[in-house]
Amino acid sequence: MMDTRGIEQMLSELRAMSQAAQNKPVQADTAAGGVSFSDVLNNALKDVSAAQKEARSMAEDFSAADSRVNLQDVMVNLQKANLSFQQMVQVRNRLVSAYQDIMNMAV
Repeated sequence: MMDTRGIEQMLSELRAMSQAAQNKPVQADTAAGGVSFSDVLNNALKDVSAAQKEARSMAEDFSAADSRVNLQDVMVNLQKANLSFQQMVQVRNRLVSAYQDIMNMAV
């Protein structure tokens, strides 16, 4: 099962920013558990970086003919790292789009 607390926290932060931009009172979201948006984003970036480092290390071990590493595991880890990076790029694109939408709002 996928942990959606980070996504829900991100949505909560975006809603609060939208309300603040519209001069509406910002409602506190108690369901988020008090995790900051920057912490969630920072942890996600660290996870992507760790996945890429692990995949790179495993690929290097395989190319050095390490008998403990097989090709299937290398390929799976490389694909996982690639997917996590692509997911992070999509999150970045959505954040940039949301920022541009907020900046284009009439004040």
